[in-house]
Amino acid sequence: MASVEMIPQQIEGGVWKENLGKYLLDISKYVVTGVMITSLFKDLDDKIIIYICSFIISISALIVGLVLTNKKKKGN
Repeated sequence: MASVEMIPQQIEGGVWKENLGKYLLDISKYVVTGVMITSLFKDLDDKIIIYICSFIISISALIVGLVLTNKKKKGN
């Protein structure tokens, strides 16, 4: 039987964290884009509340996504 070597990233569970990070970065972009496009085509009643909520959501998703995709090399 051939031995199977595991990639260190798979052992630590880094693959799913990196994919989740990429997903959250995309969500951050889509929230900003969606709010900007919506505000161009439709006159929104509560623009300030919508802008504040979308800003908080997009910044939160951006920060979490950047933290999860951060690759730090461990000393060897």
